[in-house]
Parts: sequence; C-alpha cells; structure tokens
Amino acid sequence: MTTATPSHPYVGMWQTADGRIRHQLLPNGRYDEARGRRESAYQGRYEVSGDHIEYWDDTGFTADGDFVDGVLYHAGMVLYRKP
Repeated sequence: MTTATPSHPYVGMWQTADGRIRHQLLPNGRYDEARGRRESAYQGRYEVSGDHIEYWDDTGFTADGDFVDGVLYHAGMVLYRKP
C-alpha cells in the first residue's frame, strides 16, 4: 500500500450524490469526513493500492472501498469526485 501524493488521481473531495457525506482525501495520507452539517465528523489516515483504499479512523474504526470507473464505493455508499 502507498500513501497518495499531491498528484495522485484520487486526492481531493468525494461526496455522495446528495452531498450529505463528503470525504476529503488529503495529499498527506489523511482524510477528513463530513456528514451533513457536521464537519470533520471522522478523521484518520488512508492508503491507496491500485484502485483499493483502506481507512483507519483516529478512533480505531477501519473501513475500505474501491474506485471503479471514477466512482468510490465505500461502506455501502457511492461517492463521486467533486469538481
């Protein structure tokens, strides 16, 4: 697994179609997840290997997901790249 770099294609904002869940994948390998009006609801680190992403929340929670055709499938959610 490798941490994303600033030029990595997956770095940036990903969100559900309704904008309720937002994942900011930062170039330093950290993420910040907002839920509704709650900014920074979850924070932690992530690593990308190919099209697979692993998350480690600062509270100890773990999750993963996959990027398929420009869409992030994560924990039953579908997130799209925010331009």
